[in-house]
Amino acid sequence: MQQHEERDEHDNREDHDDGLRGRLVRAGVELVDAEGAQALSLREIARRAGVSHGAPRRYFPTHLDLLSAIARQGFAELADRLAEEDREEAGARERIAILARVYLAYAGTRRGMYELMFRHDLLESGRLGLRETSLPLFAHLTELVDRATNTGRDAATATGRDAATKSGREAATASGPTAGPTAGPSADAVLRAGALWANLHGIAQLWHWGSLGLATGGTDPAPLLAAALDAHLGPAEVTP
Repeated sequence: MQQHEERDEHDNREDHDDGLRGRLVRAGVELVDAEGAQALSLREIARRAGVSHGAPRRYFPTHLDLLSAIARQGFAELADRLAEEDREEAGARERIAILARVYLAYAGTRRGMYELMFRHDLLESGRLGLRETSLPLFAHLTELVDRATNTGRDAATATGRDAATKSGREAATASGPTAGPTAGPSADAVLRAGALWANLHGIAQLWHWGSLGLATGGTDPAPLLAAALDAHLGPAEVTP
């Protein structure tokens, strides 16, 4: 009987800890959305969560740990948005265009979170699963760039690669980091994807600041996005 009561007490304490940890992260998400990354002090997050200013240290040993947990929510949300908009039956270039539009839309509507997510000077990416939510997004872009710039790969091959990649990720989850397919995107695709991402990030930032609109006289970033895709992937094929 006593052992059963001790187990219940332990479970309740873990639920309580998980609840407080979640409250702190949610308070941080609300704060970054409202006031930006610069407002994310431990004291203000604790105040918004309704706990003492020292309480966050119990669940997040450092300020970086808490910021990383908050940013992780942003990456998870961005991944969900991409999954909702993605069209697996579409060609690689079209899927890259969809990804880019979702990315720019997210940057425009979630400014504070977006700026935090890519401030790795403020984040501890090796802790709290942050890399596990951020790096797959770039890996997805790289895979699509590899397909889009390899004209010899037909739709059937791409579909098979999808299945292999999914299977590999499932195996990696079950068996550890060494599992999964050995073949990956080319080094050229990784560089192109990195350059394209940097271009998208620049468009997002400069458009938000008003610099691009002022310089180009444009009122819509869509032509800039199309030009960026052409620059990094080559001109789109014209459908007869």
